[in-house]
Amino acid sequence: MGAHRKMKTERPKTTSVNKASKKSFKADSGKSKQTPLQLGSMHLEDDDPDFPRGGGSSLSKKERDDIRAQVDAEFDSEERFLKKKNKKGKHYLSKSDSAEDDLGSLFGDGLTGKLPRFANKITLKNISPGMKLWGVVVEVNEKDLVVGLPGGLRGLVRAADALDTALFDEIAEDENNLPSIFHVGQLVACTVLQLDEDKRDNGKRKIWLSLRLSLLHKGFSSDIIQEGMVLSAYVKSIEDHGYILHFGIPSYSGFVPKDNQDESRHVDMKIGQIFQGVVERIDKTRKVVYLSPDPDSMTKCVMKDIKGISIDLLVPGMMVNSRVQSTLENGIMLSFLTYFTGTVDIYNLQSSFPTPNWKGDYYKNMKVNARILFVDPLTRAVGLTLNHHLVHNNAPPLHATAGDIYDSAKVIRVDRGLGLLLEIPSAPVSTPAYVHISDVAEDGARKLEKKFKEGATVRVRILGFRHLEGLATGILKASAFEGSVFTHSDVKPGMVMRAKILLVDSFGAIVQFPGGVKALCPLRHMSEFEVAKPGKKFKVGAELLFRVLGCKSKRITVTHKKTLVKSKLAIITSYADATDGLVTHGWITTIENHGCFVRFYNGVQGFAPRLSGNALIFERSELGLEAGSDTSSMYHVGQVVKCRVMSSIPASRRINLSFTMKPNRVSQEDVKLGSIVAGVVEKITSFSVVVGLNLQSYFRGTIPIEHLADHHGHAALMQSVLKPGFVFDKLLILVNAKTCWINTNIICESDEALSHWSGALDVEIHFESNNLVLSAKYSLINSADQIPSDLSQVHPNSVVHGYICNLIETGCFVRFLGRLTGFSPKSKALDERRAELSEAFYIGQSVRCNIHDVNSETNRVTVSLKQSCCASTDASFIQQYFLTEEKIAGLQSAESSTADLTWVEGFNIGSIIEGKIEESKEFGVVVSFERYADVFGFISHSQCGKTVESGSTVRAVVLDVAMTERLVDLSLKPQFFAKSIDESSKSLQTHKKKRKTQESNDLEVSATVNATVEMVLSIPEHNYAIGYASISDYNTQKLCRKQFLNGQSVVATVMALPGHSTLGRLLLLIKSISGITETSSGTKARKKSGYDVGSLVQAEITEIRPLEMRLKFGIGFRGRIHITEVYDACDVENPFDGFKIGQTVSARIVEKAGQSDNKKSQQWELSIKPRMLSDSFDLGDNILSEKPEFSSGQRIAGYVYKVDSEWAWLTVTRHVKAQLYILDSACEPSELREFQKRFLVGKPVVGHVLSYNKDKASLRLVLRPLRAISIIAGSKDQDEDEAQNLLLDSITAHIHEGDIVGGRISKILPGVGGLVVLIGPHLHGRVHFTELQDSWVQNPLSGCHEGEFVKTKVLEISHSVKGTVHVDLSLRLSLDAMCSRNSSDLSCNGNPLNKRIEMIEDLHPDMVVQGYVKNVTSKGCFISLSRKLDAKILLSNLSNEYVENPEKEFPIGQLVHGRVLSVEPSSKRVEVTLKKLGADGTTKSKINGWSQLHVGDIISGTIKRVEAYGLFITIDHTNVVGLCHVSELSDDHITDIESKYTAGEKVRAKILKVDVERHRISLGMKNLEGDDSSTSPSKEQADKESSANSSESDSDSELTIFPDSSSHAIHNMDVEYVNVETSILAQAESRASVPPLEVTLDDAEQTHMDDIISKNQGQVDEADTIPKKKIDKKKSNRESEIRAAEERRLLQEKPSNADEYEKLVRSSPNSSFIWLHYMGHMLKLADVEGARSLAERALRTINFREEDEKLNIWVAYCNLEHEYGNPPQEAVEKVIKRALQYCDPKKFYLALLKSYEEKKQEKLADDILHKMIKKFKTSCKVWVRQVHRLLDQKQDGVESVVRRALLSLPRHKHIKFIRQTAIYEFKYGVPDRGRALFEEILREYPKKTDIWSVYLDQEIKLQDVDVIRGLFERAISLSLPPKNMKFLFKKYLEYEKTLGNEERIEYVKQKAIEYVENTLA
Repeated sequence: MGAHRKMKTERPKTTSVNKASKKSFKADSGKSKQTPLQLGSMHLEDDDPDFPRGGGSSLSKKERDDIRAQVDAEFDSEERFLKKKNKKGKHYLSKSDSAEDDLGSLFGDGLTGKLPRFANKITLKNISPGMKLWGVVVEVNEKDLVVGLPGGLRGLVRAADALDTALFDEIAEDENNLPSIFHVGQLVACTVLQLDEDKRDNGKRKIWLSLRLSLLHKGFSSDIIQEGMVLSAYVKSIEDHGYILHFGIPSYSGFVPKDNQDESRHVDMKIGQIFQGVVERIDKTRKVVYLSPDPDSMTKCVMKDIKGISIDLLVPGMMVNSRVQSTLENGIMLSFLTYFTGTVDIYNLQSSFPTPNWKGDYYKNMKVNARILFVDPLTRAVGLTLNHHLVHNNAPPLHATAGDIYDSAKVIRVDRGLGLLLEIPSAPVSTPAYVHISDVAEDGARKLEKKFKEGATVRVRILGFRHLEGLATGILKASAFEGSVFTHSDVKPGMVMRAKILLVDSFGAIVQFPGGVKALCPLRHMSEFEVAKPGKKFKVGAELLFRVLGCKSKRITVTHKKTLVKSKLAIITSYADATDGLVTHGWITTIENHGCFVRFYNGVQGFAPRLSGNALIFERSELGLEAGSDTSSMYHVGQVVKCRVMSSIPASRRINLSFTMKPNRVSQEDVKLGSIVAGVVEKITSFSVVVGLNLQSYFRGTIPIEHLADHHGHAALMQSVLKPGFVFDKLLILVNAKTCWINTNIICESDEALSHWSGALDVEIHFESNNLVLSAKYSLINSADQIPSDLSQVHPNSVVHGYICNLIETGCFVRFLGRLTGFSPKSKALDERRAELSEAFYIGQSVRCNIHDVNSETNRVTVSLKQSCCASTDASFIQQYFLTEEKIAGLQSAESSTADLTWVEGFNIGSIIEGKIEESKEFGVVVSFERYADVFGFISHSQCGKTVESGSTVRAVVLDVAMTERLVDLSLKPQFFAKSIDESSKSLQTHKKKRKTQESNDLEVSATVNATVEMVLSIPEHNYAIGYASISDYNTQKLCRKQFLNGQSVVATVMALPGHSTLGRLLLLIKSISGITETSSGTKARKKSGYDVGSLVQAEITEIRPLEMRLKFGIGFRGRIHITEVYDACDVENPFDGFKIGQTVSARIVEKAGQSDNKKSQQWELSIKPRMLSDSFDLGDNILSEKPEFSSGQRIAGYVYKVDSEWAWLTVTRHVKAQLYILDSACEPSELREFQKRFLVGKPVVGHVLSYNKDKASLRLVLRPLRAISIIAGSKDQDEDEAQNLLLDSITAHIHEGDIVGGRISKILPGVGGLVVLIGPHLHGRVHFTELQDSWVQNPLSGCHEGEFVKTKVLEISHSVKGTVHVDLSLRLSLDAMCSRNSSDLSCNGNPLNKRIEMIEDLHPDMVVQGYVKNVTSKGCFISLSRKLDAKILLSNLSNEYVENPEKEFPIGQLVHGRVLSVEPSSKRVEVTLKKLGADGTTKSKINGWSQLHVGDIISGTIKRVEAYGLFITIDHTNVVGLCHVSELSDDHITDIESKYTAGEKVRAKILKVDVERHRISLGMKNLEGDDSSTSPSKEQADKESSANSSESDSDSELTIFPDSSSHAIHNMDVEYVNVETSILAQAESRASVPPLEVTLDDAEQTHMDDIISKNQGQVDEADTIPKKKIDKKKSNRESEIRAAEERRLLQEKPSNADEYEKLVRSSPNSSFIWLHYMGHMLKLADVEGARSLAERALRTINFREEDEKLNIWVAYCNLEHEYGNPPQEAVEKVIKRALQYCDPKKFYLALLKSYEEKKQEKLADDILHKMIKKFKTSCKVWVRQVHRLLDQKQDGVESVVRRALLSLPRHKHIKFIRQTAIYEFKYGVPDRGRALFEEILREYPKKTDIWSVYLDQEIKLQDVDVIRGLFERAISLSLPPKNMKFLFKKYLEYEKTLGNEERIEYVKQKAIEYVENTLA
């Protein structure tokens, strides 16, 4: 735009511009200098001739042309000057070319001269303060905003710059919250404030922005604003009718009516929010602008041409009509608002994917709508955008994510020397991406146009985004696709990664991951110990291993602590991860007196208390400290600790920890919350009573004093009379070990009530231990089954008992069982609001509370304690009073030897007693009794009725007896005497008359009576019967009691008749006390009392919901009809369709409304079922049954009320719910994928009952029918074995063999393992590799992926002796019922060639079979013919040609075709050959004579050849030659075979083995003297033949396999139920039937099933764990006995050949003793390779749990390689490296060291020991071994080793090390050094008796009597506890007795006596 010609403009030199604006225009020198900003701030007037609109000029056209010509001439001269200065001119041209990065000054209408070549764009070089930019909010933080700017730049907005300062004062502090005002994706106009250099990243600048409208609207006035203009404003305040707006300037304000806002936006605006609207009208008088927020209007409103508008009034985001002036190199030039021009760069064109021919889309004078992108007031540069999203005032959407990789991105345009424009195939629409030339290749791409062609596809990774343009930035470098971390979002807490160190400083180190993401390693996390000089620890450029600690925003912290980096324990990244019992690593952040704070990953923090109890109950250190130890001395800040989670509350962000790994376990059955136990008092303190509980194990319990009684006074009185030994018959367990809690410091929040919500649970301190918290309150004991212990048991409107656990000003906390606590606000605690809570309640008070609200999200329970809604409905309060009083009186009488309670029997209630008047008091008369001297009576004046004199004798009626005070209340009123006389006269009446009197006078429970107050209550209408009623209640014990006058009449209800439980009293309940008012009268009261369950009412429908109808009836009554209460059957679609709001229906009441303070929430349950409304309906139909009975397999229906991805929840009745699992809903995969769409809310579903949980009223449904089994309902009386069998049956009750079921692939097993398919919530099945597809194809697993739904057929269901369930499945479509009804798959027809052979009887020789290779060894392979049959193929039968590498040519899973060679049904062995038949159809293996040779035959033959390893013998009458190995010649060892046997000699031999295929036969010549060749093979011979066959199998490297071996691999797949007998039986069967060495073939499958086993063992009974341990112990003991017996047998009868060793190995596969002797046998035969193979075989065969046995093999293997390795050192190193992967490193090294020392291999032993010291610096055992070795070798250097050890070892190991070193010094070294070491310990720990004992033992061995006695004298002179002193005296005495010196013996005894006397004194 043209500048004003009369003003001189100046610009900072740092800002580069286009050529057209590099030189300032010259003006008259007399004019004052003003910047354009100053001009823009001037008030614009229409009649100002010197400031024409738009910054134009008042000069004539000719004057303007002259000025422009002069400017152009100046630029031309400057250019010529530069060219002369630089002859080559390249420097200037490069600068000219780079001008595209600068902002240019663009002229308006009268533009002449040269046009700019490039469009303006913003860069870090040319951005300057004062610029106005359009941006989009990218991040919203608490203190700042991140805004995406044009050109891909990013700016920061401080919180103070987000709003105008003037407005801040008017906004409340809590409203000044950036996240509540701004949101990501919001378009904002901003102003550049300043630029800062980024110190952390050289070359980058921080751009600080402001969103203040006062800067943006600077220069605006009400004259400029016109209707239709779009303006931005702050919401200043919210009024009743709308919102008052603030535009950032005080001259005018704005207003938005609420009705308009609600119609268009439907959202509430907040104060401070930036609002954008269209000007509807302007009230110039009031200076108010009325805006409309209609988004459609805003997208269409275009800025009109306004007279006098300047560049300062242009606002980013403003939409203008524009015309295309010309196309530029990288964009187009537009003209708008008559005088202004601007440019659009190539990234802001209309098309998101501009092609190379994009210029053809724009022609001159083309009209387009554009929005202003940026404005630079200094250079007059304006940027515009044509982006269709921005034009419609929306931020461009981004459908890709940083770090995503796209393999087929399409090249749209190649910009020479700049980069590539790509089309990313994102969903739902493609995303444009630009790759800069520097990111194309590693070495830089110079000629892009040759390397990339338009339309080609490339692989790209998303680097980031230019949010405002909607453009992604990408990278094509190969290095960018490596590594798992590319962006900050890829980093997860707990990841272990290698990173490069970039910077090391005092605060820590900055490291960089391979993807370029940077992280901070704090100083404390650079090492396990404190790092004084981090620069030496960390070298810049080094690559180290780190673990991610946290990822907050983009700030990543890592650790290099070795313990954390190498930890294999589970990590805690959120409070929800902290499950009870979890063991993990953390680091200490703070150490307090009461415990340590421990930090975990992602900022999660826990607390470990110093003591887990209080002084009243017990103490236990959870830090592992001894009593009196200082926490800071044991631990330090930053130390990594291993801790156990004791408990956690995720909602309160609390984790309680323990540094002790083994908590004390208690029996959950004995100490179940709410159970009633008995206890004996052990100890009484001022705060509690300690009792002992004798359950299955001993427990101690604590009864707080407040819990001794319900009445406050009784509790203290009970404490005073209790004595140890008193037995509490009934005690309630309030808190057990499972609900233990740790009290930590509570940090108060601003809201006191909220703070106490989170802290109330910690008022009582209880922890894991055998100590329980008990209660003796009758109210809690009697209602134990109703008191909740979990939030799920709390139901609104119910009244439950509890006790006050804490009082605060705003309310009180009520505790139930465990840690479940409710809160009663003050408004709900008292009926009288003016009363103080501390005056109404006390801590420990028994209360009744009404559950008002249960919030499951916050785990809060709100209760009401108002007497009006919590009053007692029985007389339990006063009944418990009398019972407690009797108990206290009994304890009092037990203290006194003379007093007892027999006197009470003489004062029956209502009886007449004679007494003597002792004295008259002002309040009554005292009476004494002749028979009971210590009992007194009292007659109040109101009960006297006449004047009595002292000393006179009176007869009075007993009203009440106070047993604790030994006081009797009496009355002299005549009506009571008349009652007694009448009762005595009744006995003389006839039986008929007596019965008539009783009918008129006897009382009944629940009867309402009129009573008169007489100290007690008398009932005149019932012959003045005496009754008792409480004038207070549980909740009103401390409140002012209601006063009753003598003779006052009250209405009461009879609650209990006289009896043993009431101590002979009649108990009443006064209605005014119970909260029942008698003021209800009139129509409403009569109507209210007329409704009851079963009543038929007329109700009007007020609301219809998906699952219920709301109704109203009567006067103010509300009810609902549940969806299941409409029709008798619940299978009707849309049962509410026939009803409408306002309709009146007849309904029957089926349940009363619950109690609630809010009358509107009280709802009656109604039913309109035809059965309910019929005339024959009877209340006996059990309509109140909330939990009806269900049977297994019962067909029921319900309606869906909730559904998610896994389950559908149904409502069967009002109170019974049901669950339907996704896989039980269908078998077709398409239906399973549409699960949520098939089960919509309100849909009826019919299914069959699988299980029923009575407690939770919950059913498990399946859609298919069940087998007939008993319902699983958790009966406690059921036999354990029967229950287990039922549970096993219930797992598969709905699944039968042959069923078609739906499943989901949960795991794809490697090799030929097949699939594991989930077919139930806790049930898995296995699909064998041969059952995946119908046809035999290569790679049948192709197309399968985890999580995919599949249709399967159940082939077999079996139960093992271990209690596991096996389900075999098939995916083959050719099976019956597997084809879909509409399927046309050819495989459904079935092909005979695809049939699977299930039975071995179906096989016969020469039969063609197919199978998959299952296992490959050097001697052959196995193939799977079906899920039950495998076959063996020997190496010689793999091919007609030589097979060099079987594993390579026959990989696992390959499909092969072969022919059956042999079938052995008895042993279930099948042998197959892959050889092709010859021309005659026979093989070459059949040779004359072989058919007559059998194993066990005795043959004769001739020695053909003698070799060192045996004899070659030609069998007579055949051409067969056999080998007799040297080990089979004789039982005695033969040293020289050639001297004993010669060629041609006749010999006899036994056939040991025949291999027809390989033309080999093995012979033996041992023990042939007693054998007869003519004898038929005996049973023993047959056994040997069997043994030989098994030996053959083993010699083939364990290639034998059983047909069921594949199923054995999933033996533990499904739910496992441990059983004692079955586990022993299984062990016996496995030992008897399964050869141990043959199990190894299935190890590959078994290892991949571990995770499946863990999933299916979730229902194992916890009670079986203890018997299982006992069984395991017995089993291991039995194994040890067997192994020891076999080793003894081996020593007695040493095997002489390989077959005998094989038998031993078979019988004891886990015995390293046998394996080592077997290896030794092979070495004697000089078969080193054989010994090696045996070592490998032993390592594979020995069970992984036998660590010590495997360790022996590894050590022997090392020794073997040391002797025979080539070279030995390398061979040993390889074995050691392998061993360390499987064995405990320290254990292995120690075993190896011992082996080397025994063999006197000193050098190797030294090397191993040095390695161990470096590797295990903190191991005491290693340092002791070093000391022992030095002393044993008589070497020096022990002192230096001791010093090094003490520096390396933890402090708590010092004593152990020094003590052991001293012992070795005494034994092998210098005793004086040993003494010095002992003395060093005793100086620091003089009272450690164990050190004295060891010290004395060592000296006694040296037999220096004087030294020994001196040491004893020192020891007994110490001040030690009596127990320790007794030990020392006893040891001293024994030593003297060994010497036999009687004098010294008496001396020691005298010393002991003196010690005892001094101690007692």
